[in-house]
Amino acid sequence: MNYVVEHAYDIGCGIAALIWPFMKKRQKISIENILRAKITEDENEARRIAKKSFCHFAGHIGEALFVPGVVNKDNYREHFDFSEASPIAAKLLLDTPDEPILIVSGHHGVWEAATNTISFARPMIAIARAMNNPLAQKFLKKFHFRGPVTIIDKNNGFTKPIMEQWEREKAAMTILIDQHHGKGSLLKFMGRPAMCHTSAARLAIRTGRKIVVGSFVRLAPYKYGLVGEDPLQFTKDTDRDVAAQMLNDRLEKVIRKYPEQYLWAHRRWRND
Repeated sequence: MNYVVEHAYDIGCGIAALIWPFMKKRQKISIENILRAKITEDENEARRIAKKSFCHFAGHIGEALFVPGVVNKDNYREHFDFSEASPIAAKLLLDTPDEPILIVSGHHGVWEAATNTISFARPMIAIARAMNNPLAQKFLKKFHFRGPVTIIDKNNGFTKPIMEQWEREKAAMTILIDQHHGKGSLLKFMGRPAMCHTSAARLAIRTGRKIVVGSFVRLAPYKYGLVGEDPLQFTKDTDRDVAAQMLNDRLEKVIRKYPEQYLWAHRRWRND
C-alpha cells in the first residue's frame, strides 16, 4: 500500500482543516445544529465537533476513492468490525444472501466506503442524487462505485425494473433518510421537528422486508464498524409515520455515539 492510499483519510482531513476557517456559513450551521440537537451544551466543544465532522467528511470521501483497490472479495471481512452491532443484523447483512433487505442510514460514518465494501457480500442498490455534471457522474462510476453496485437517482423513485432487480438479485437497497424533504412528513429527528423522507418506511411496509438501521463508522484506515440494533420488520398495517419515526430514532442513537462522524454542515432542520 503506497503512502497516498494508506494516508488518504489524513490527507483529506488536512485539506479540509485548511479550508475550514473560510467556511463561515458552514461553521455557523454546524455549531447551531450540534447545540440544538443537544450533542453538547458547550459552544467550544460544539466548535470542535463541527470542525472534526467537516474534516471527517473530506477524509472519508478521499479514502473511499481507494477502497476498491484495497478491499476485495477475498479480504473484505477483515475490514469489518461488528463488536458494536447486533449479531442478527450482521448475519442478515453478510450471511443471508437468499433474501433482499433494506439498509437505512444517513450521512454518518463511512456511507460511501461501506457501499463498496458490502457489495462483496451481496449486490447493492443505492438511492442517491445523481451528479449534475455527466463527467463527474462517469468518474464516480468508473473510479468510485465498482462491482455489483447500482446507483439510482432518488428523483426517479422505485420503478418496476428496480424493484424486480432488487428481488431477483437479493440485493441490499440502501437509503439515506436524514436529508430535508419538503414534501415529507413532519417528524422528530435528533429531538427536533424535521421534514422527513418516508420512502424507506413505505417500501418496508409494502414489501415486509427486513431493515438494518445504523451506520458504518470509521475505526482505522480501511477498517469499518457497524453500529446498530436488531433488524426491524413492518407489517402492511403499520402506520407510515410511526415506522418512519422508528427509523429516525434508531439512526439518532448511532449518530449520538459518533457525533464527530456526522455531516452537521447541511441545513437539515428548517421547521423550528
